[in-house]
Amino acid sequence: MLEQILDLHIHSKYSRACSPALELPNIARACRQKGIDIVSAGDFTHPLWFKHLAENLAEENEGVYVLRSEIGDQKSKVRFILSTEISCIYSHGGKTRRIHLLIFAPALAAAQKFNQALEKRGVNLKADGRPIMGLSAKEIVQICLAIDERMMVVPAHAWTPWFSVFGSKSGYDSLAECFEEFVPQIHAIETGLSSDPPMNRRLSALDNITLISNSDAHSLDNLGREANVFAFTDYPDITYDRITRIIKTGNRQKFLYTIEFFPEEGKYHYDGHKDCQVVLSPAESKREGGRCPKCKRPLTIGVLNRVEELADRAAEEIPAGRFIPHRSLVPLREIIAAAFSVGVASKQVAVEYQRLVKALGSEFAILLHRSAAEINQMASTPAIAAGIERVRAGRVTARPGYDGVFGVVDVLGATRPPAPRQAALL
Repeated sequence: MLEQILDLHIHSKYSRACSPALELPNIARACRQKGIDIVSAGDFTHPLWFKHLAENLAEENEGVYVLRSEIGDQKSKVRFILSTEISCIYSHGGKTRRIHLLIFAPALAAAQKFNQALEKRGVNLKADGRPIMGLSAKEIVQICLAIDERMMVVPAHAWTPWFSVFGSKSGYDSLAECFEEFVPQIHAIETGLSSDPPMNRRLSALDNITLISNSDAHSLDNLGREANVFAFTDYPDITYDRITRIIKTGNRQKFLYTIEFFPEEGKYHYDGHKDCQVVLSPAESKREGGRCPKCKRPLTIGVLNRVEELADRAAEEIPAGRFIPHRSLVPLREIIAAAFSVGVASKQVAVEYQRLVKALGSEFAILLHRSAAEINQMASTPAIAAGIERVRAGRVTARPGYDGVFGVVDVLGATRPPAPRQAALL
C-alpha cells in the first residue's frame, strides 16, 4: 500500500491576500518539507498562472502532473492535480447568494475550455486568482459537465458564514436547494477549518456525501494545515480518475482519513463581533437575540451555531464506523512556539522547525508517525514531544475563533485567560 497525503485546495500568488512566494517550485519544495505528496496546482483560471502551469508542468499519469525539472525523480517529486476556487455571487430564491466552489479538471485542455467558457460569459479572469462571477452554482455544474463529465464540483469551506453553501450570511439550508436537479453531481463538500467531520455528520442529508479537508493555503507555511490521506497500489495507480473516484465513492479502503484543525481554532467557529471583541457560544448568542451585547449590531453567526441549526441528530446518534475517520492536528510550528513560549513567526521557531524536519523526515512524519523518544532525541526541549503527544491524544484546550479571528489551541496546558464557554477537548 502506498499512503499519500493530498492537499487539494491552495492558491497562487495571483489570488488576493496571498503570498508572492506561491509559485510552483516553491510550492513543491514546501510540500516536501510538509510531507504532502499530491497538491492542487491552484488558480488555473488566472491567465498568467495558467501560462505558468503550462510551462512548468508535465503530465506523468493521466491528469496528474509533475514539475518538468522532476520528471525522472520517482520518489521525492511532488505531484499536482488541477483544481481551482471560484466565487459565485448571484440572486436565487429572493436572496443574494455568495458561494465558493472548487473545480477539478482532468487535464490542462479541459481547464482551458472552462476558462474560455467563463470569459464568453463576461467573467474577468485577470482580476483575481479566485475570480468573482454572477453565475450560479448550478450553472457552474452545467458548464463543467458540458466540457468534460470527469470534471468535479465541490462546495468549498462549506460552513464559512460569508462565502459558502451553508453559510449563515448567504448560503442555503441544503445542497438540493442550491444545485437543484444537479445535486446528484455533488459527491463531496470541503469541511473548512471551523468544522470537523463529527459536526458535519450531524446532518443525515450528508450521509452519502464525502467530506474532504484541505488547507486553502494563502502562503507556503499554511500548506497542509488540513489534508486527506489516500491509499494507492503504486505510483502508476495515481491518476486523476482514481483520485476523483475515491472522493466520489468515499471508499474507506482507499480514503484512510482526513487531517483536521481542531475546529475551535478556525476563525468562524463561534459567533461574535470582532470590533467589540465579543465572542459567544450558540446558546449565549441565542440569549442575546443574535445581536452584539455591546453595540447591538447583528453578530456574525459562526459554524457551530449553523450546524446546530441544520442538524437533525445529536453527536451520539451518528452511525458508528460508517464514515471516513479523521485525525485532529496542530501545525508543528505552533507546537514549537508553545514549547519555547514565543511567537510562531520567531526565528527560534524557524530554526527548530528546519532542524527537526531535516532530521526526522517531514512535518507530517513528525506529527503522525515519529515516536516521542525519536522526537525527544532531536528536539531542543522535551516540551515539543510532550505537545505532540497531547495533540495526538486530543488532550488540548481551545479558545474558539469568531468573526474572522482565529482561535487558540493550547497544547501544553499553560494558563490562559478564560474565554466564554471555553471548549475542552479531553
